Amino acid sequence: MHVAKDKADAARSEMTGMAGVEVHAATDDGKFVVVVEDIDDKRASDQIMALHQIPGVISVTLNYHHFEDLSQRVPLASR
Repeated sequence: MHVAKDKADAARSEMTGMAGVEVHAATDDGKFVVVVEDIDDKRASDQIMALHQIPGVISVTLNYHHFEDLSQRVPLASR
């Protein structure tokens, strides 16, 4: 994400308050590395659209998408 430098602190606060959103890194000029995951009542794509609405956000770019079929996972206890 790229956020206007003067809005970066407020935007970071709003991002970290969103369920399913984690800020992993930030630069002094307002660039953020953010991970967004599906949550029970919202898809990651909806979360990404909500990130666009945070005041000061210049752009949100999807760099990587990963999807797992969780129904195929074997519980750790049975390994």
